[in-house]
Amino acid sequence: MSNEENVNKTADAAKEKAGKVFSLAMDLKEKNPKVFFGAIGGVVILLLIIIMMSGGDSNPPITSAAKNLVTGQRYVLKNPNTYEVESPIQLVAVPGAIAAFDDSEDDGKGKVESCRRIAQGTPVTIIEFQDFAGKKNAFVKVQVEDGECKGSSGWVLAIDVQ
Repeated sequence: MSNEENVNKTADAAKEKAGKVFSLAMDLKEKNPKVFFGAIGGVVILLLIIIMMSGGDSNPPITSAAKNLVTGQRYVLKNPNTYEVESPIQLVAVPGAIAAFDDSEDDGKGKVESCRRIAQGTPVTIIEFQDFAGKKNAFVKVQVEDGECKGSSGWVLAIDVQ
């Protein structure tokens, strides 16, 4: 017997078995449709469980490690949470103050208050740190080292200093 004849016999046997299985399934559908559709539902649920359990990546995502900031070192202000390069970073007078509700720019105090919104990429020097909610060095007091606000200082989130 040649390989071709063996392949043909195997294919015929597979077709015959598939036909028998199909025939039994159709008989079950006619005689007891609840069991037939219940079995199909069970197979579908089993496949969904297998798909859900096998998903995911075995390698954890790569996250950037927090930079160890040092007092007296020069860094730049950069907000990692924005895609807008021109969005300024708010310097606040007290660590943890919510900058969104800080209306102090509108009361006309001149340069001091206008230097509360600093452009990203501005070089700064770290003056001191402040812990918050169990996180060490969550806020950083910085002094601006360049531009028209040179010498101004305020508090920013540590993630904004890079």
